[in-house]
Order: sequence, then structure tokens, then C-alpha cells
Amino acid sequence: MVRDDVRVNGDLPVPTPVVLGIDDLRRLPRATRIARTSGEGIRLLREYRDRFVDELWLDHDLGGDDTILPVVTLLEEAAFHGHPFRIGTIFVHSANPIGAETVVRSLTRWNYRVQRATAQ
Repeated sequence: MVRDDVRVNGDLPVPTPVVLGIDDLRRLPRATRIARTSGEGIRLLREYRDRFVDELWLDHDLGGDDTILPVVTLLEEAAFHGHPFRIGTIFVHSANPIGAETVVRSLTRWNYRVQRATAQ
């Protein structure tokens, strides 16, 4: 696993967890970075492509006609080509139960570790 480290008082490195969120409204206080649209989410994941992401929080409905599905497609295509994103756990926290289940099912199929969750 490749991670960025932070040194505390010159001691051994302490891993800084990378928690990314893609949600149009919620604050997601544990998130180190938040994207508010699917386009921003894709750019964010591409920025972290070569890094380990401890947690990825996904909301299905992102305002208007925007949904998380383009992000899901990016994750699926990476796995299909044999280079899945390195993510500890993906949490799906949507108020849309059908959309959330679609995301969970799609990403679980590609061996991502996915959990249905309540937003923080």
C-alpha cells in the first residue's frame, strides 16, 4: 500500500487516512476531499488513481439529473481492465434505496468492498 505519511514530532510516520466523498449536499466531516458532482468525482478519483483510498463515500443522487453512475462506470471499467482502484471500503449512503442498491450490486460484482451506510 502506498500512502502519504505525516511525521509527528519527528517520530515514526503516522498514516494520514484518505477519505473521499462524492455527495451534492452532505458535509461528510470525515472526508479529506469532497466532490459535489459526478464530473468532479471522476476528476477526484483520477487525481487519487495511484494512491490508496481508505474510504470512498458515494451518494446516488447528485442534484438535478446528475447521479453517481458515471463514477461507478469509471470504477467498473478500471476493474474490467484488471487495474481496479485501490479502495479500502466504499460506503453508499444514498436516500434513494433503489439507486443505492444498484451501486452496491454493481461495485460488489467487481470485488470492491462495498457497504450500505448512513451518511456521517
